[in-house]
Amino acid sequence: MGNTESVVVQKRLARFRPEERPVVEGVFDKLQGNTGGAAGSSGKTVTGKAMTLEMLQSSMGGLASDSMVRRIYQCMCSIDPGLAAAGSSGKTSTPSSSGVIREQLVIFLADTLRGTAEERAPLVMAMSQCGVAVPSAVTCEQVAEFLQDLISAVVQILVHRGRLQGWHPERMGDGSLGVKLLAEQMCSELKPSDQGLCDVSCLEDWIFRVSQVSLYIEMLVAEGLNVSLSGRPTPTLLPPCRETPWKNLRCMLDLPTLMFLAPQLPDSYSAPWRLVFSTQLHGESFTRMVAGLMKRGPTLLLLKDTKGHVFGGFASHAWEVKPQFQGDSRCFLFTVFPTLRVYTATGYNQHFMYLNQNQQTMPNGLGMGGQHGYFGLWLDSDFGRGHSRARPKCTTYGSPQISGEEDFTLDLMEVWAVGKPPEPEEGEEGQGKKSILDVDPEVQAMMEMAGKTLHSQGLREPEEDEDQ
Repeated sequence: MGNTESVVVQKRLARFRPEERPVVEGVFDKLQGNTGGAAGSSGKTVTGKAMTLEMLQSSMGGLASDSMVRRIYQCMCSIDPGLAAAGSSGKTSTPSSSGVIREQLVIFLADTLRGTAEERAPLVMAMSQCGVAVPSAVTCEQVAEFLQDLISAVVQILVHRGRLQGWHPERMGDGSLGVKLLAEQMCSELKPSDQGLCDVSCLEDWIFRVSQVSLYIEMLVAEGLNVSLSGRPTPTLLPPCRETPWKNLRCMLDLPTLMFLAPQLPDSYSAPWRLVFSTQLHGESFTRMVAGLMKRGPTLLLLKDTKGHVFGGFASHAWEVKPQFQGDSRCFLFTVFPTLRVYTATGYNQHFMYLNQNQQTMPNGLGMGGQHGYFGLWLDSDFGRGHSRARPKCTTYGSPQISGEEDFTLDLMEVWAVGKPPEPEEGEEGQGKKSILDVDPEVQAMMEMAGKTLHSQGLREPEEDEDQ
C-alpha cells in the first residue's frame, strides 16, 4: 500500500492506547486464521491478503444473523482509505468484490470503537443499504431494518455471553417483537428530509443524539471480532434482577424493552429490579398491590389492558397512601405496545403521583399525571378498571392516551421496585413498638384529611423518624 494509506492507519491507531494497538492490528490476522503477524515491528504492512465474507462469518456467525454480518462486510468493503486520509469526508467507495484489506479493517475498527458521530454516519449508511451501490441517502425503513439486525445481535450477545444479570428470557415476553419496537423507537428520533430520506448529515445528527446506536455497534464489533480493549469496560445493558420467582412467572417485559427503559431511570443500570407485585402471582387485589408498593423506594408499574396495549409509569419516590399528590419531576409515563415511548414531566404542574384508599371524599385508586378524574394513568381501587384521559395531552407528562381505550379494563399488571433497596427493617430494635400509623398508613391519611393531630408522631423512637 502507498504512503497515504499507511498514514491513515497510523492516525487511526493513535486513538488507542499503546497496549491496545497490537490487539487492533491483530484482528486482521486472527480473522484469516494466521498466527504470524503481517504487521512487522516497523509498522509496515504486508500486502496481497484480503479478508473474505466467509472469514467474517466464521467469527461473528454465532452472535449475529447472516444479514448483519453481510452488512458489516459491505461496510468494510466500502471504506476508501484514500478519502479517509483527509479525516471523515462522509464519502465511501463502491464495495470491493475482492475482499477487505488491512487498512479498511483498521479504519472500521477505529471509527466504530473510537470514532465520532461524523465518522460513524457513513458506516451506518453503508450498513443500512444492503445493495451493491453505496447510496447518498437511505430511507427510514432501511435504517429500521439495520437496527433490527443490530439489536437482535446485541440480545444474542447478552444471552450467549452470560450477561443477563439474573433475567430469564425464556420466562419473559416476545423478544422478537421487542426488537422491532425498540428499532422503531430509535428510528422515531431520525429527522429525515421531506422525501423521507436520511443523508449522512441526518445520520450524524441522529447518532450524536441517540447514544444507543454507537453503544450497540461498539458492543457488536468488540464482541463479534473479539477485540478486548483495556480502556473500555464491557457495557452493561440490563439492570440486575433480584428476588423474582421465575418458576411461576411469565414476565411482561422482554430484553429489548428493558434495554430501553433501564437508562431512563435515575439509577440507570446500577439498582436491582425486584418484582413486588404481579396479578399472575398475587391476584387482582388493589390492597395487595398497595402492600407491594409501600416502602419499596422507586417503582415501575407495568400494565396491559384487554385491548393488548402495554403501558405504565415510573414513580421516583416510595408511594404513600394519602389524599395529596406526591413524587417529583423524575417520574414519567411510558408505552411499550404498540409503540415504545417515554413521556417526561412538562413542568406544568406537580401532579406526579397519587395513591389513596378507603376514602369517601377523595378518589380512591392510583394515579399519575393530570388531575382528579382526568389522570394520564389511573387505576381504580376496584382494580379491574382504569383510565387514561388526555385531551389532547396529559398536562403533567405531555403524554397522549396511553391505553387502548380511554376507559380500560385491566388484563395484567406488574410492579417492580427499581431503586436502591431500602434499609432493612428486620431485626431492628423496637420492632414491636410500631405506631398504628406505620401499621396502617390509610389511618394516617384519613386523620390528616380530618385535620386530626397525629399525637403518636411525637412518641416514635428517634431512628423511626427516617423515611425508609
